[in-house]
Amino acid sequence: MTSSADLAHRLGIPSGPLFFPVTPYGPDGSVDLGVYRAHVRQGVDAGAAAVFACCGTGEFHALTPEEFQDCVRAAVAETAGRVPVVAGAGYGTALAVRYARLAAAAGADGLLALPPYLVVAGQEGLLRHYREVAAATPLPVIVYQRDNAVFTPETVVELARTEGIIGLKDGLGDLDLMQRTVSAVRTEVPGDFLYFNGLPTAEQTQLAYRAIGVPLYSSAVFCFAPEVALAFHRALVEGDRATADRLLDGFYRPFVELRARGRGYAVSLVKAGVRLRGLAVGEVRPPLHEPDEDHVKQLAEIIERGHALLEEAQ
Repeated sequence: MTSSADLAHRLGIPSGPLFFPVTPYGPDGSVDLGVYRAHVRQGVDAGAAAVFACCGTGEFHALTPEEFQDCVRAAVAETAGRVPVVAGAGYGTALAVRYARLAAAAGADGLLALPPYLVVAGQEGLLRHYREVAAATPLPVIVYQRDNAVFTPETVVELARTEGIIGLKDGLGDLDLMQRTVSAVRTEVPGDFLYFNGLPTAEQTQLAYRAIGVPLYSSAVFCFAPEVALAFHRALVEGDRATADRLLDGFYRPFVELRARGRGYAVSLVKAGVRLRGLAVGEVRPPLHEPDEDHVKQLAEIIERGHALLEEAQ
């Protein structure tokens, strides 16, 4: 039996911004693998600690199984072993297992298990679901807590005891619950269980998450402003509160406030940011919609302000 600690070590996610690439679509609406490869390559070259392919920002919900596997395979090829590739897996248990196996066949290093489709299940059912996903492949699994998949600390203890499950990504934002969860797992299952801040624009809350023992976080901003994302991460690691606060006040807070002005902007506004950077990633697929033109202009101004803040600090 392979322990969770062994699998966490094998996945080997280092400290640094976790990159969730968008999925590009061409003029005919099909996945553009050439642009996707360029997007992944640019992110890894810029300093991503890991690539999370076909997850929330990558529009997992909008991809066919064939498109999903093609994208994961492309991400694996472009990273060439430099950083881990973690692929999404979701929907009901049977489909989540299928996506997990497609990801394994494509060469992924791990899985991000997204919430099950539609139903609001009890703790016993959720535990059974994620155990079946974990048993489907040898890949280490990170469970994503959000929406209809919210766990008690006791359930997370059982997840941590499950072979193949190595971590929890939190997209709920209940710090009291997370503190109790970290404490329970630390007490009942000592080891290297991983925790991730998975809130949209996680930098906005990472000072608080880091304080309760959640050092890793996803960075949607890294997709379109990697210099800002890296500077913020460096400030966190070095304890440079002045730089962190300057970026939070001048860049991240305005971005979060803009993101809150449209449903689905956690994905579509990020994709607009990638286009502003010059990469032709296309629009989002329905049911998501494109940001208002004025909001895209505001995004461009926020990005410009973020780069100006970096220059002021030099």
